[in-house]
Amino acid sequence: MRRLKISHVTEYYYSTPVSLQPHRLRLRPLESHSLRIEASTLEIFPTPSVCWYRDALGNSVATVSFGDVSTTLRVLSEVEISVYEDAPLDFLMENYAINFPFDYAIDEQSDLAPFEQNVYPLDRPQVLEWLDGLGLLQRPIETLVLLSALNCQIANTFTYQIREEEGVQSPAKTLALQSGSCRDFAALFIEACRFMGFASRFVSGYLHMPDNETGNATTHAWAEVYLPGPGWKGFDPTSGLIISNHHIPVAVARHPEAVPPVSGSYIGPLGQLPGLIVSVRVSEI
Repeated sequence: MRRLKISHVTEYYYSTPVSLQPHRLRLRPLESHSLRIEASTLEIFPTPSVCWYRDALGNSVATVSFGDVSTTLRVLSEVEISVYEDAPLDFLMENYAINFPFDYAIDEQSDLAPFEQNVYPLDRPQVLEWLDGLGLLQRPIETLVLLSALNCQIANTFTYQIREEEGVQSPAKTLALQSGSCRDFAALFIEACRFMGFASRFVSGYLHMPDNETGNATTHAWAEVYLPGPGWKGFDPTSGLIISNHHIPVAVARHPEAVPPVSGSYIGPLGQLPGLIVSVRVSEI
């Protein structure tokens, strides 16, 4: 078992006072059999009213509402968690799902159906052409071998880049550029999986690595695929790895753009663009 501290600061600066509208914060990790929250604090300026709730997928969301105008919005989230050791490959698939293709069990199909629907249907020709070129579907193949190969293909052949722009690249654009951010790679992996019939979803969170200790960490994104037997299993197409307890999930979603850590709006002069500073640190206690 390891204990980690996650510090996440988001600061917006406005050139003139603005009226901050309600914001939604998705900063609290998802607890599970391998992750427990031991302590958490949330400091926000200007001081808002805060209402916590769980959304339809069980994500913990804080809605914050403000009363005064301000030239600054600062959100500091600090969370201490206990992470228990796990073995990413220590699981058993149901016999009917060991080889691809397969059909999900009838009693699970209605629950999984939304996660099989493509978010970028217009990108189907480009994604299918890419999959065909990989040659993975031209012979009998084990399900886990297929997914691992797809995961590694993105990690090993695409160029990773940090993109400051909001939003997610379409899979077609990522294929055309042969580059993208972690969220772009996750979106491509998910869309490819859905075209093959896998229920897949987007995950946002944090990654604990030795070089995070100095404070140069960032938020991270990866994918999960529903596999009969183990359930939702994570794949990180940025690293090519199957998810371990170094990945700390915060929110899951069907759409890759649905779960930003901080989202909201403001009312102010036309054309004013706020300055933004984000600082993330994931360190072992």
